[in-house]
Amino acid sequence: MDELRLPAALENSQRVLVAGAGGGFDVYAGLPIYERLRSLGKKVFLANLSFVCLGATSAKPLTRALYAVESTTTGEDLYFPERTLAQFLSRRGENVTVYAFEKLGVAPVREGYAYLVQSLGLDAIVLVDGGTDILLRGDEAGLGTPAEDMTSLAAVDAMRVPTRIVACIGFGVDAYHGVCHANWLENVAALSAEGAFLGATALLERMPEVRAYLDAVDAADMATSRQPSIVNGSIVSAIEGRFGDYHRNQRTQSSTLFINPLMSLLWAFDLAAVARRNLYLDRLADTQTVWDVHLAIAHFCETVRHRARATIPH
Repeated sequence: MDELRLPAALENSQRVLVAGAGGGFDVYAGLPIYERLRSLGKKVFLANLSFVCLGATSAKPLTRALYAVESTTTGEDLYFPERTLAQFLSRRGENVTVYAFEKLGVAPVREGYAYLVQSLGLDAIVLVDGGTDILLRGDEAGLGTPAEDMTSLAAVDAMRVPTRIVACIGFGVDAYHGVCHANWLENVAALSAEGAFLGATALLERMPEVRAYLDAVDAADMATSRQPSIVNGSIVSAIEGRFGDYHRNQRTQSSTLFINPLMSLLWAFDLAAVARRNLYLDRLADTQTVWDVHLAIAHFCETVRHRARATIPH
């Protein structure tokens, strides 16, 4: 099992966008997929929902929410994951644009995705969540941090491209934000029942795609030393064989971690099915700002009966 395998529909695609769903360093969690597809001769592009004020940088605006970030883009010297990634790839000899979405509502982010589908000629989109809370439908005991993930999910669900996939890496990371992973596994079972769970594969350190990912996270940690990625740091720790309350950097010292091998699994799902099972995604369709998204989710949570919090038997 030394070869990273992806869903057949994705391996048969030719022009693929790998996009971080939840902001921050989520796009980094998609790098093993990016590397694998490129090794198969595919044309692959990168995007991310950004926490940076992109309008205050020199990134080229493409739509009201979408910007093109290059390795030479100026602005936000202390924290700029999209530029940090472009710079890492540039040092490897790759002149890559990382497309970045301003943290807005679904409507403007949807416009940005439509622009990329048209201008890049996409036949596939992989929406990557560093963590797993993108699969939460709304009635779980805890929803984690849903606003950014659901904005991306709703936007990509509206795109008419042949292949749309949700990928999750980092099972267990979201416990810090109150996610009940027994609820999450119940959701995976429901997706399996309708044929929408496309499989899971381990990210092994000896895989070339994974080694590239590890190098990229190391470079990001050095470039963003005050705010390294907790999620990717946990995934890297799991890939390296760490276990339990292991802290890769000082940022997590005040919390108790449970690093474990399940964090290194890459899970894949049919995006349309994930979106269809969500109980409130339709409420977000016309949102213009991230605050509109938060408000719509809060109003929904007042109307739903949440599942009981459960533990995984042990």
